Amino acid sequence: MDDPKCYRLSPSGLSLFVRVTPNAGRDAIEGVERRDDNSAVLRLRVSAVPDKGKANAAVVALLAKALGVPKSALSVVSGETSRLKTIAVAGDGSAILFRLSALLSSLSP
Repeated sequence: MDDPKCYRLSPSGLSLFVRVTPNAGRDAIEGVERRDDNSAVLRLRVSAVPDKGKANAAVVALLAKALGVPKSALSVVSGETSRLKTIAVAGDGSAILFRLSALLSSLSP
């Protein structure tokens, strides 16, 4: 399977690699994008401005709702001030991956 993976399973859950567009017109998950270096990221749009962590909080809220996990289970582990971020999702990695896969398949045309 040569589909790009925008996640990595870990013993404590799942790490998601995301690209965030802040100050957008709406909050949305757009799907997986393959980058020039052949890595993959999950594209997100949030209406919050990138000021004092507001966009990061919006990203956490958007992903928590989409994956059906509490906001406290998500944390930004890298890319605090960057568009490219790594989000740690604590919990059962296989269950989170199942919900992520269902979410991504619903986004496909």
